[in-house]
Amino acid sequence: MLFAVPRSEARQPLGLDADLPFHGKDLWNAWELTWLDARGQPSVATATFAFDAASRNIVESKSLKLYLGSMAMSRFESDDALVTTLKKDLAEVSGGAVDVSVYRRDESEANRIDKLPGDCVDDLEMANFPANVDSQLLATENEVVSATLHSHLLRSLCPVTSQPDIGSVMVRYRGPRIEPVSFLEYVVSFRQHQDFHEACVERMFLDIQSQCRAEELTVYARYNRRGGIDINPFRTNSDDEPGNLRHWRQ
Repeated sequence: MLFAVPRSEARQPLGLDADLPFHGKDLWNAWELTWLDARGQPSVATATFAFDAASRNIVESKSLKLYLGSMAMSRFESDDALVTTLKKDLAEVSGGAVDVSVYRRDESEANRIDKLPGDCVDDLEMANFPANVDSQLLATENEVVSATLHSHLLRSLCPVTSQPDIGSVMVRYRGPRIEPVSFLEYVVSFRQHQDFHEACVERMFLDIQSQCRAEELTVYARYNRRGGIDINPFRTNSDDEPGNLRHWRQ
C-alpha cells in the first residue's frame, strides 16, 4: 500500500541536486495506530517517524494512512516486533533509514503542547496580497541580526488531491534583518501553491537563503494533521535540532 514519491521530482525545478545546501528531517506523527498483540487483544499507541531529508523518496501520506490502517487486525508478538516491521517497510519505500518510536498512552513527547519561538508576524498589516509564490516579496535591512520569526498563516495545496494543507512555519536565521511584513507576505503567497509539505519548506529555505542572504538558516513547518497524521519538515544549515512538541492546532 505504501507509495513512494521521488524527492527529485520537486527538487529538480528548484535546481537542487545531490549536493544539498541543507540537512534535516521530516517528522511524522501518527495518532491512530492500532494492532493486535500476540493473544489477539487490541493495542493502541501513537508513533513518530523521522525520515532523513537525504532519503531518496517521500511517502505519499494517504498511502501511509492505508498502510497503518492495515495493521488493525494484524498480530505482533511485541511492540519491538511492530517497530521492526515499521522500520523495515518505511526504509524500503523511502530509500533511507527511518527512526521509529511507538508510544503508549502519555509517553510521547509530542503529546505536550508547545509554542513556536520568536516573533509572530500574523497581526502585521500587509501591503501586498500575492496570488502566487513570489520570493521577490522578501526584503531585508542592512543590520545583521540573529532572529526568529513565525507565522500560523501557512496554507498550501496537496498536489495529489488539491486539498488544503494548513500549518505554521518558523524561520530562525543569522544575516541581514528580514522585514517582518515581507516575511508574512511571502508566507501568504503559498496559499494556492500546490506542492508536498517537504517541497514547500525546501522552497522557503532556498528563497530566504538567496533573497535575504542568510548565513545560517533554519526553516521548520508544523502542519495540521490530515487522516490522523501530521507532517513536520525541518531544514537547516546549522546545528539546530527540531523538537517534536505539538502546537495549538495539532
